[in-house]
Amino acid sequence: MSVYLGIDIGTSGTKTLAIREDGTILAAATEEYPLSSPQPGWSEQDPADWWRASAESVRKVLAKGGIAPTDVKGIGLSGQMHGSVFLDAAGNVIRPALLWNDQRTAAECAEIEERAGGRSALIELVANPALTGFTAPKILWLRNHEPQNFERLRQVLLPKDYIRYRLTGEFATEVSDASGTLLLDVRNRCWSQTLLSKLQLDPALLPKVYESVEVSGTLNATAAEALGLPVGVPVVGGGGDQAASAVGNGIVQRGAISATMGTSGVVFAHSDEVQIDPAGRVHTFCHAVPGKWHVMGCVLSAGGSFQWFRNQFGAEEVAAAREQGIDPYELLTAAAATAPAGSEGLYFLPYLTGERTPHADPDARAAWIGLSLRHGKPHLARAVLEGATYAMRDCLEIIREMQIPIEEIRLSGGGARSPFWRQLQADIYGQQVVTINAEEGPAYGVALLAATGTGAFASVEEACGATIRVATRTEIDAARTARYNQLYPMYGQLYRSLAGDFKEMAKLVREK
Repeated sequence: MSVYLGIDIGTSGTKTLAIREDGTILAAATEEYPLSSPQPGWSEQDPADWWRASAESVRKVLAKGGIAPTDVKGIGLSGQMHGSVFLDAAGNVIRPALLWNDQRTAAECAEIEERAGGRSALIELVANPALTGFTAPKILWLRNHEPQNFERLRQVLLPKDYIRYRLTGEFATEVSDASGTLLLDVRNRCWSQTLLSKLQLDPALLPKVYESVEVSGTLNATAAEALGLPVGVPVVGGGGDQAASAVGNGIVQRGAISATMGTSGVVFAHSDEVQIDPAGRVHTFCHAVPGKWHVMGCVLSAGGSFQWFRNQFGAEEVAAAREQGIDPYELLTAAAATAPAGSEGLYFLPYLTGERTPHADPDARAAWIGLSLRHGKPHLARAVLEGATYAMRDCLEIIREMQIPIEEIRLSGGGARSPFWRQLQADIYGQQVVTINAEEGPAYGVALLAATGTGAFASVEEACGATIRVATRTEIDAARTARYNQLYPMYGQLYRSLAGDFKEMAKLVREK
């Protein structure tokens, strides 16, 4: 039997998954670890925690699945994008890694745009504007604020690529994750020597770039002992978590779109060529499919808004769900379903942690707007779900503007598990939505990449075609879609009306 492992280095934990060649999942295990916020807006982790979790989760998967170590024929890696692992000349970690949701680099983003010759010039070079989450601003932050550490710096790795280094001893990355550093020439799938020169960064700081299915190294003796695997198991390039999740959802051909409603929300579109939004509202990155690209919009608090609502206002439902042995979200969505479409004029702006697409505004904040005496808890809950889904539609509308076809929308994440939220998404998007048989996300996607890269499939498209199928279809309710088409424009207008106030509010908070 041939077995392929997918290891996903997430923000809250590392998940390892084992599949057979036919895509059947044999076992999965997750190991959690902490996140540190030493100052407001800062987000850091210790890469040693990722390594411990990777080794432990692999061992657990082998044991749970009854998998003989010699049956493992390949490993794929995925992980949280944009994070910065800083290594010295001996390959030791210099300081905790700065993560994708770290917000300390606003000044460095401005510096990058200035050095590049302006926002438009930067987008022309690397297909994307400078955002605080990206890797390049983090490197400049280290240079500007911790010069002694910068002097020691010899290599910068992304989270999953640090695990690759521990597995193989190789400094390597792949195109999909590298796209999120802001240092990759996305069109040509290589580091941008022009931007590196403008930023006065040594190209030697960056690892070799592979395609996602290419073998980037093999398991060394130290790692093999830690994981309980044989020496020499191939490790393929893998993918950043969003590209890897797209492979796991079968988003590998023109016309296929995924809408993933997790803590954050991501709308992901496959593209056969480089397509760039001149305004930089969505990301254009290399796909994990060789020679292909993707366009991606990110909503920072999609499912996270409903999680916040549950935590702050759902104590009654949590207690009742515990007694009934069900998920409290079932009770909350059932209550939301009793309110009418549009929540009787109540809107929710889901900007609990600022917003990325389409506003790129870290100062944006959440709000219910339109409250009246008629509104009760069901209206509040439905408005949260509608607001998060409107935010996802913002991403879809930009993709439509870019003339990227949307023939099928595949749902995943928490928003795909709820029949009510699936229907709400179909009605607000104005298009049938589907779910698929695979629900394991990035780990599943990179396990398929490992199978492809080691010869089990001729291509990523073949791997997805052989393993992924549509499970459910949800058609639109024409009357509700017409209603939401009336209501949606006001959702965007509310942000525009409040954007200046959000800036002033942020100043007041900083000046307290």
